[in-house]
Amino acid sequence: MRPFRLLIAIFFLLAGAVSAAWAQPFQTSAPQAILIDADTNTVLFEKGADDYVTPASTVKILTAEMIFHELTEGRLRLGDEMQVSEYAWRNGGAPAGGSAMFLKVNSRASVENLLRGLVVDSGNDAALVLAEGVAGNEEAFVMRMNKRAAELGLVKSRFGNPWGKASDDQKVTAREMAKLALYVIKTYPDFYKYFGEKEFTWNNIRQQNRNPLLTMSIGADGLKTGNIEKNDFGLVGSAVEDGRRLIVAVYGAKTAKERAEEARKLLQWGFRNFEAKDLFKAGEAVGSAQVYGGTKGSIELVSKTDVKVLLPRSSSEKLSGKIVYEGPVIAPVEAGQRIGKLEIKRGSTVILEQPLEAAEAIDQGSLPGRAFDAVYEYAAGKIHEKLSARK
Repeated sequence: MRPFRLLIAIFFLLAGAVSAAWAQPFQTSAPQAILIDADTNTVLFEKGADDYVTPASTVKILTAEMIFHELTEGRLRLGDEMQVSEYAWRNGGAPAGGSAMFLKVNSRASVENLLRGLVVDSGNDAALVLAEGVAGNEEAFVMRMNKRAAELGLVKSRFGNPWGKASDDQKVTAREMAKLALYVIKTYPDFYKYFGEKEFTWNNIRQQNRNPLLTMSIGADGLKTGNIEKNDFGLVGSAVEDGRRLIVAVYGAKTAKERAEEARKLLQWGFRNFEAKDLFKAGEAVGSAQVYGGTKGSIELVSKTDVKVLLPRSSSEKLSGKIVYEGPVIAPVEAGQRIGKLEIKRGSTVILEQPLEAAEAIDQGSLPGRAFDAVYEYAAGKIHEKLSARK
């Protein structure tokens, strides 16, 4: 039996007055921007978030992630030393004239210090030394970058170098860079701290962290800025307030000041104007999926983690929700098997995507006896009941 794509759509309305924050949406001068709540993955704001942009030095977030991954897997240690090749020194160091850690040719530096040079100083030389130390040469590291990006779900972005040089084969989107930042923060809490260090001294040269958000007293603790052209400034940052973390990405700003101000305003707007709404607890049934050839005709779908969205305070929002899966699901089904996802939209914007998995195992058996309509009504009723209730 050929699987078909099954969409279960549910529309709902939350009672109350429309908040002024959403009646008059945030405006930004940045051509590309996105703001995401880290805990719920809710998209609070987006503008041109899927446009291709030049990452410049924000690409070093992926370079750092790859080093963090090597450290986590045990293939590198922070104390391991790498040698500074003439290629890395000439193309990324002092002779190149760009941002640099100011490594000396043929000298050696530890992985930990190279990471500091990468994310605090935005050192192009540090990026190249790390790339060569892990993969042998820059080209081999770039191949790994694109492979790693695919593994992390960065399906639109493509990478051509580890340090931010502009090229036709290096393009990203604000959405995917924010997604990458969120992954780094959640996966490597012990290594993410390097992004928040405010200064670093190497070779008797003291440099301040280039991220302007760190000095604004808004709870910012990372990540990276970048610019190549005079009128093309980008920033991927994160801040925490009252236990809530937001991720912001802005690209295409005309000046460094505009880049910093637009990122700051987005973060503060997000903290002030949104509140969390609990939808489902971890393990609670969200809906069901039709099963073919099993001992049961349907299976309950659950989320591993709590499902929450952020909504404007005291608001009434017309949102839409749907369960999406390739179905019917073919038995046997294992408990915990990934089945599909829950999507919540505000207008045309997907504000939440939550993976859903099977709540139990179902063995092979006779053909299912339940009709599709029964499954639809069950799932629709379940989600509508949860999402239309005020908490």
